[in-house]
Amino acid sequence: MGYNQAYNAYKNTNIRTASQGHLIVLLYEGAVRQLTAAADMFDSANAIKARDIEKFNNCLQKAQAIITELQVSLDMDRGGEIAKNLMSLYIFFNNELMSANINRDKKKVDFVLSMLTELSDAWRQAASSTANAPAATVANSLNIEG
Repeated sequence: MGYNQAYNAYKNTNIRTASQGHLIVLLYEGAVRQLTAAADMFDSANAIKARDIEKFNNCLQKAQAIITELQVSLDMDRGGEIAKNLMSLYIFFNNELMSANINRDKKKVDFVLSMLTELSDAWRQAASSTANAPAATVANSLNIEG
C-alpha cells in the first residue's frame, strides 16, 4: 500500500470513528484550511493572479459547502438560542463568502476565517471536555443530527 493510500485509509477511519463533537471540529478545520488557502492567493496589492482565480473560487466554494453542512447539522429543536445564533452566523458567513468570491475581497475572506477559527477553537475545547465526561452527560451535550 502506497503512502497516499495509507494516509487516505487513516483519514477515512478517523472520520468514521469520530465523535459528534470531533466531527464538528473536523468540519471547522476543513473550512479554515480552505479559507486560509484562499487568503494566501492574494498578493501584496490584495489582488489575485488570473491563474489562481479558479483555485480561489474552488476554495471558497468548498468552505461554503462545509458551512452549509454545519448548518444542516444543527438541531434547531433542542439547540435553543445557540442553534439559532449559529444558524444566523452560518448564513452570514456564506453570504460574505459569496460576496468575497464575486468581488475578490480579501477583507471578507479574512473576517470569516477569523470568526471560523474562533468557533473552531471553542468547539475543539467543548469536544475535548465532553470526551472525558460520563456517558449520560455526553449524550445530551453535542448533537449534530439534523
